[in-house]
Amino acid sequence: MSIQAAPRPVPDGVVVPPAAGTVPGAPGSPDAVGRGTSPEPAPRGGRSGDAPARRGERRRRPGPRRPRRAGALGLDVAAWVTMIGATVVIGAPLLWMVLASLKDHSELYLLPLQWLPASPDLGSYAEAAGTIPLGRLLANSVGLTLAGAGLKVLLGLACAYALVFIEVRFRRAAFVVVVAALMIPSQITIIPNYVLVADLGWLNTYQGILVPGLASAFGTFLFRQHFRTLPASILEAAALDGAGHWRRLWRFVVPLSGPTISAVALVAVVTEWNDYLWPFLVTEDPDKMTLPVGLTLLQNIDGMNNWGVLLAATVVVTLPILLVFLVLQRRLVAGLTAGAVTG
Repeated sequence: MSIQAAPRPVPDGVVVPPAAGTVPGAPGSPDAVGRGTSPEPAPRGGRSGDAPARRGERRRRPGPRRPRRAGALGLDVAAWVTMIGATVVIGAPLLWMVLASLKDHSELYLLPLQWLPASPDLGSYAEAAGTIPLGRLLANSVGLTLAGAGLKVLLGLACAYALVFIEVRFRRAAFVVVVAALMIPSQITIIPNYVLVADLGWLNTYQGILVPGLASAFGTFLFRQHFRTLPASILEAAALDGAGHWRRLWRFVVPLSGPTISAVALVAVVTEWNDYLWPFLVTEDPDKMTLPVGLTLLQNIDGMNNWGVLLAATVVVTLPILLVFLVLQRRLVAGLTAGAVTG
């Protein structure tokens, strides 16, 4: 047990230097004691320095928002006006088509123009189904669209995988050809493709409609740009485990490429469904026609149309693909931007 000696009294006028390790003015130092100060106890729940900081945080109030500049406000107004104008330009004809298909034949020629039908009627749809083989045309369109879009996605995946992950000669040259194909209008290849299909005896056949359009330069390009963003370490580890190219593609690359696959598939579905010119050139048999081509059967010999029936059939053609696009449009945007960070 140690006994500390009491501090000796200090005569007036004598300055006592602080002890080693003592900060002058700090609580417990000789000069602080001489001034009558004593260390303050820390408040409960934290250190003494926390309370003022927290009180200061509680006193903070968000400052007034700065007024937006006139230029930024003008850009917002211009953007809204542009979007509203584009919506009206695109949506008004579609709305008119649906409403007119519910009108009586005589109502279509009334002036001034009447948007709403006086008595909505589905007679035009029944007449369209009785005039043309609407069910067969719909089945042809669905089957060719699913087959064409699926094969485009598969071929695009395989081609892009080879361009990115397989070391082959002239790989860059092959990609240049793919990019060049994007710049060539499809109408330029119609005559060569028609001659080839005719020589093969594929006129008025499903393969004649399907095969010439299976190569998708757009899908190959988009897949290639996305594959370049994938981590190479995953595929290298898979290769060390003995996985071949086919297994690497389906077990690793495809699961990581969901948004891009959805975007390519959606674009392919819309393109195949709306294709008119090529199926019109290679088919004359109503049993092989698609819906867009089958609409020409509603035109009589004199070139006159029953517009109510034609509009009803057009709604049948347009509505399914429009609903598909509205449901999957977010996936389209995500897929198109998936490979935007690569050079």
